[in-house]
Amino acid sequence: MKYLFAYSIPVIGMIGIYFGGFWTYAALLFAFVMIPLLELILPIDERNYDTETISKRLHNKFFDVLLLLNVPIVYGAILFSLYRITQNQLPIYEIIGMTLSLGIILGANGINVAHELGHRNTMFEKIMGKILLIPSHYTHFFIEHNHGHHLHVSTPEDPSTAKFNQSLYSFWFQTVTGTYSKAWQIQKKLNKIENRSLLSIKNDMFWFTVIQVTYLLTIYYFFGFTGLFFAIFSGIVGFLLLETINYIEHYGLKRNQLASGRYERVTEKHSWNSNHVLGRIILYELTRHSDHHFKSQKKYQILEYHDVSPQMPYGYPTSMVLSFFPPLWFAVMNKRIPVNMK
Repeated sequence: MKYLFAYSIPVIGMIGIYFGGFWTYAALLFAFVMIPLLELILPIDERNYDTETISKRLHNKFFDVLLLLNVPIVYGAILFSLYRITQNQLPIYEIIGMTLSLGIILGANGINVAHELGHRNTMFEKIMGKILLIPSHYTHFFIEHNHGHHLHVSTPEDPSTAKFNQSLYSFWFQTVTGTYSKAWQIQKKLNKIENRSLLSIKNDMFWFTVIQVTYLLTIYYFFGFTGLFFAIFSGIVGFLLLETINYIEHYGLKRNQLASGRYERVTEKHSWNSNHVLGRIILYELTRHSDHHFKSQKKYQILEYHDVSPQMPYGYPTSMVLSFFPPLWFAVMNKRIPVNMK
């Protein structure tokens, strides 16, 4: 099963943390050097599944198990890293390497998987998704993404859509602050519609805040200030990786505003698509993002390629590296944005 390769980042990251020294940077080098290099060599795969295969993949529970296994994997990586960093006197470069490695795991196998589970219909899967968001301090993503981003994507109302000629670093500030603020706005509207109190079990933003604080206090209690700061900064790395993916997913694409003042419906043209094989596997098909926004309830294992979707010249991991260098990103991507969307 090719999706087992999605576990390669936590495996390599934990091996690096175990051996210590410069090995702690193994996950970083694997995710942002090795995979991009391989993506330049390996062919892309634009094939879609036939009806019979789609039916089989939908009824194969192994695809769901692959997602859910990330819960013990992610929390196991957190506990191992906390033990390692608090039981030894480590040089600063090694602490930074461990922080980056765990942060990459939280981004790739934490938030990314939480995103998929957050779109599922069962309460259990949704709860597992929320649990995976906790270490990255991003539980509010569950509300804003499902009730805000998918509604307002590729419009000025969406803080998670990067504007034409906007740098990644400007976008980070826009989306981190804007997503949190919008999550509260959405929660207040939901509370008003359903007449909920602050302490209502369905007031997610209140309980998300309690859970996030409890998570950090628990780490402080068992691992002290060193563990607390490590957890905080690795979580920041995790959510910045998520927002870097958000940046490349919709960069410069806009939905047209109609005469009524409303925006055209979301189609396959409003997200950047990539069929590069490794990026597809590592990110559980998130790179077929055009189809995800077109039909957000589709499970990752049956997402399709649409030839009308804007195509990225590289895979998502490679594109993330490019986005760290705004002039290079603009040179590659600006000419690919449809004229009517700029």
